[in-house]
Amino acid sequence: MIELRLARTVPADVEPVEETGTLAEIRERAGRLARDLAPGTSTTLARPGLAGAELAAFVEGLLLGGYRFTLATLPERGAAPAPAVVELAGVTDAAAVARGSQAAAATAWARDLANTPSLTKNPAWLGAQASTRLRKLGAEVDVHDEKWLADNGFGGVLAVGGGSATPPRLIEARWRPRGAATTPHVVLVGKGITFDTGGINLKPGDSMKAMKTDMGGGAAVLAALGLVAERELPIRVTALVPAAENAFGGSSYRPSDVVRHVNGRTSEITNTDAEGRVVLADAMAYAVARLRPSVLVDIATLTGAIKVALGEKVAGLFATDDTLAADLAAAGESTGEPLWRMPLADDYESTLASSIADANNAPGNPGAITAALFLRHFAGDVPWAHLDIAGTGRSGKDDGIVAKGATGFGARLLAAFVEAQL
Repeated sequence: MIELRLARTVPADVEPVEETGTLAEIRERAGRLARDLAPGTSTTLARPGLAGAELAAFVEGLLLGGYRFTLATLPERGAAPAPAVVELAGVTDAAAVARGSQAAAATAWARDLANTPSLTKNPAWLGAQASTRLRKLGAEVDVHDEKWLADNGFGGVLAVGGGSATPPRLIEARWRPRGAATTPHVVLVGKGITFDTGGINLKPGDSMKAMKTDMGGGAAVLAALGLVAERELPIRVTALVPAAENAFGGSSYRPSDVVRHVNGRTSEITNTDAEGRVVLADAMAYAVARLRPSVLVDIATLTGAIKVALGEKVAGLFATDDTLAADLAAAGESTGEPLWRMPLADDYESTLASSIADANNAPGNPGAITAALFLRHFAGDVPWAHLDIAGTGRSGKDDGIVAKGATGFGARLLAAFVEAQL
């Protein structure tokens, strides 16, 4: 961890360094610097004249590069060490420092949520964490229980969460600043699977090890809304997280089941491990029917196929609107969270066919595209984008600003996208 201090003057024995390059390059260099700092040590970095977006990116990089998540209590097992103290000298733009610190803190919270073991992290716990943090920032938070879900037709969420001892929830967080009643209404939907066994279509053991992070999309939208609220942006934002544990048990949903979603559309379950789209469908349909969004964006660790296509550095972007796609791509470029637009190819729509329902939930290859096509039916006429972060949402190693485990990908991107709508 990094404790950041500021000094206006540069000590005579410290060599000033000029930061050049793109924001992403500045951010990554700072992250690598942070990783080289030993815990408990102090160092001075002189960056005279660094200001604005470049300074904010540098601060983000330092703080994210120093991120660590541990539950160890013994020093030899990696217990949390004393933070490294970094004095940033020659800096006068306090607003940029604050901006970078806020963005890093939001991403760190998203990482913390996703890295928390599922022994602790169930849907109710996730809702409580959102309520505690976001209400302090002035947001409104409702955590809807399983009775509310049943009363409001959330057949997908209830089916996916049916096999778990801990029932599902819908987390609904709202940022409603004064005087913003006529501004655009951005609705962000994040997949909140607190652990994914695959259900009856059980995952192999090795594939389950990282599944505590399968709610990385949900963590990202909550953190993005928190960052919007902290910056008091004058725009309406709602974050929806359909939260469920996809467990294996006697009450698990089954292949061949048919579930009915909020908008009445039905899905034949052909693979219980394609559960993310089943819960997202309900939340998206609810947003369209009840919330009157100007724009709808969902984010999810959804398909292994996107990781095959784009690897672990770039997330997939699907969109029904070119302006929306461009705005999201620009936001990702500014925050160092790159997106690559993928086709919503109608040629594959026929793969969704079911003889007993409106669609099947696992149409097969090309997997990322057919998953997006499945979701498109729940966006109605609202401009909609889908971010598939199955590759970028988790990392197997420390790398620049990314720490091993959950990356928090999307938190800063979505907040930057919201700000650009003003």
